[in-house]
Amino acid sequence: MIRNIIFDIGNVLTDFRWREFLKDKGFDDCLIDRIAKASVLSPYWNEFDRGEWDEDKIMAEFVKADPGIEKELHQAYDNIKGMVTPRSYAIPWIQELKAKGYGVYYLSNFSYKAYVECAEALDFLPYTDGGILSYLDKVIKPEKEIYDLLLSRYELKAEECVFLDDTLKNVEAARKYGFYGICFKTKEQAEEELKVLGVE
Repeated sequence: MIRNIIFDIGNVLTDFRWREFLKDKGFDDCLIDRIAKASVLSPYWNEFDRGEWDEDKIMAEFVKADPGIEKELHQAYDNIKGMVTPRSYAIPWIQELKAKGYGVYYLSNFSYKAYVECAEALDFLPYTDGGILSYLDKVIKPEKEIYDLLLSRYELKAEECVFLDDTLKNVEAARKYGFYGICFKTKEQAEEELKVLGVE
């Protein structure tokens, strides 16, 4: 029986507008792709997510990956306010699930910088029962430690939890560790899949 609903934050309860955000800064698609390869797609993005390194050290690694766009990389991450926006359904959905007796938690690779600069987009957090943010606990999906930490911290049982994420590898990892998993595309699709699991 499902007793707990666990949400990813980015692109599930918030809209992570990374590409649109950079377009608004004046970057074309070619340059955006280069910025992605040097940063988001690099192994050092995890350190950005976790907040383990200071920004100068992280940026130095991004620049090493593509020295030709050093100025643009600094510009891209100088101020990321507006990159993350709340989804209008987040709070009502959480309230609805909690009213039905479900525990509601979050489990997210949400970066320290995004948390600080986009805090208004996280206004749903106080409505949940808690969760894990990668930068606070120095763990990251799909590593097993982040799923284990959620279970131990809140005394949950994996077989009573369903995890919703927009990234299949994270959902598959959760399933591997005993959770039910839904790869999230739309709220309507998620609700249909939750019904199959008995979450009405």
